Amino acid sequence: MNDEQPLLLEERDARGVVTLTMNSPKTFNALGDDMLAALQSAVDRIASDGSVRAVVIAGSGKAFCAGHNLKEMIARPERAYYEDLFARCSRLMLSIQALPVPVIARVHAIATAAGCQLVAQCDLAVASTDASFAISGVNFGLICGTPSVALVRNLPVKQAMEMMLTGDFIDANEARERALVNRVVPPEQLDDEVERLVASIVAKPRFAIALGKELFYRQREMGTAAAYQLANQVMATNMIHECAQEGVTAFVEKRKPSWK
Repeated sequence: MNDEQPLLLEERDARGVVTLTMNSPKTFNALGDDMLAALQSAVDRIASDGSVRAVVIAGSGKAFCAGHNLKEMIARPERAYYEDLFARCSRLMLSIQALPVPVIARVHAIATAAGCQLVAQCDLAVASTDASFAISGVNFGLICGTPSVALVRNLPVKQAMEMMLTGDFIDANEARERALVNRVVPPEQLDDEVERLVASIVAKPRFAIALGKELFYRQREMGTAAAYQLANQVMATNMIHECAQEGVTAFVEKRKPSWK
């Protein structure tokens, strides 16, 4: 891989699957200024590309992502810089959530601090058995406040709190038990397992997937009654769309749907 490019973008096939590979192995793919800018640019491009069906985020080298670049951070001890840095990282996380297509984290080795946040922020995650996870800033005197936002929206509250306050690592199987990742496989099976998940998603209509993802995150922040009201409207919108009309008709006619 070319170490001069912080991010590699690969459009793997005609299905519209895009892989973003963080490519700074010397920094363990830290979310430094260049990496954040490259990821944000790629996500912004994907957001306006109606041909994309799914996104995979991966890391090169010996880590998925080690979080923020602490060397860059300590070199600029300025409050304005830190506020801007965390705002840019938060913007990236929200942009991932706002994408109309699923984003899957392909995790190997370590995912720490903002790297663990990135895993938590992705819609889905597949990890190899050699992966480990922590929001470890507290070990350096820095509480992982922004990573905790994504973490508490994945894990039960006390488990998320424990990770934030201790900085301790959990392994891949424990991450699955705590609902931080969906699937765990041996390292040699990681790409195949990601592909199985991707194939299942892209076999469905893009319209329905996009509608479902948006609904999922919007209703999560609502009360129960408001969530049901929103879901009612979304399902009605979905039902009158041609993808649902074709899918339901195909089911009734006992045939496979033919989606464009």
